[in-house]
Amino acid sequence: MTGNGPSRHVVRRRRGLWSGVLALAGLVLLVIGLTVADGVAAWVEIVVAAVLLVVAYVVQAMARRETLYRRDDDGR
Repeated sequence: MTGNGPSRHVVRRRRGLWSGVLALAGLVLLVIGLTVADGVAAWVEIVVAAVLLVVAYVVQAMARRETLYRRDDDGR
């Protein structure tokens, strides 16, 4: 590694953190949309929650894929 950017485990940890934050926000919106909200607001919250959960899954999958299929740059 050249030392210019953050290491792989830092990037993976950061993506995992963002994935968790997005998933938590999506679940909170889903619960609010299904229990408290009424009418159009409930549907908007449910759609936003579904989008957040899908984005959280994609971010987590990207972090796993980069770790699984990484190239070794040190030339060994």
